[in-house]
Amino acid sequence: MARSELLFRFLVFFIGIIVLAFGIALIIEADLGVSAWDVLHIGLFYTFGLTIGTWSIIVGLLIVVITLLLDREMVAIGTILNMFFVGIFIDIFLYILPTSSTGIFQYSLLLLGITISGMGAGLYITAKIGSGPRDGLMLVLAKRLGYSIGKIKTIMEIMAVILGFLLGGPVFWGTIISAVLIGPIMQFSLKWWDQALKPVFAVVKTKEAETMQ
Repeated sequence: MARSELLFRFLVFFIGIIVLAFGIALIIEADLGVSAWDVLHIGLFYTFGLTIGTWSIIVGLLIVVITLLLDREMVAIGTILNMFFVGIFIDIFLYILPTSSTGIFQYSLLLLGITISGMGAGLYITAKIGSGPRDGLMLVLAKRLGYSIGKIKTIMEIMAVILGFLLGGPVFWGTIISAVLIGPIMQFSLKWWDQALKPVFAVVKTKEAETMQ
């Protein structure tokens, strides 16, 4: 991969990470329940302290270690960067964002957060720098166990919700709404970003090839 293209892909990747973290922070601030893994992160935060973003990093690190033990090929540089920076930016945005009010504003914040996080996830995946820690483990387990990716994802998220709920994490309408909407939004986002950025990647690659001649 040409240097300019790689640098541009890293730029796209980091913008996607920031957008994803902003969306997650909005969902948390809506206070109507959060996505499966964030139920776990918030439950750990309520039980043991630290910050929600710190627990996102710790859980991600544990998952990376498990994935490494199962299949080293499934851990890319983007996976490590995702693990650290999503947690860092979640904490930054939670510090900046005001606490939400009640009523329709909460649901608006929830839906906005789900949409933004789905678009951010699609953007960083389109950069092809590496998947998130949880997605990496999902892929390796599907390969090892012979189950579909969808089934493995469902099992992992149910386990995260149950453990997070037992630790006091918030499970409410937002958890269900997020589970229903995030998949279709990410699918749309991946297709949209791929179509939007493919010509840009091609131009960057061509420009570098011309400068090397």
